[in-house]
Amino acid sequence: MEEDKIRSAVLDAFEVSLDAQLRAVRRLQQGKNERPRARKGMSQVDMAYDILRRAGNRSMCPRSLIALSRSTAPRLDRESLVSALVKKVRRQDRFTALTKNVFALLKGGQ
Repeated sequence: MEEDKIRSAVLDAFEVSLDAQLRAVRRLQQGKNERPRARKGMSQVDMAYDILRRAGNRSMCPRSLIALSRSTAPRLDRESLVSALVKKVRRQDRFTALTKNVFALLKGGQ
């Protein structure tokens, strides 16, 4: 019974990984290297990326990011935004942290 749970968990992990890879390949095939500006259901991280990119990669704290997003996305939550951005910084995925809770785009991330 325990082997079935382990097998299921491993297969689920592979499925999630392959799905993400397939989406990335499709995005590259369509020539979409840049994140979309505005779309229904845009993630908080994508909104932060878009705000920083449009601001010329000026560093910003979460409060500034939320204030600038109010016109298009009044639903940004500070705690979850900070958590998501910190995870991206740790993975070196599009963002860097200049100081605690001050974020900017990685070089070449524009």
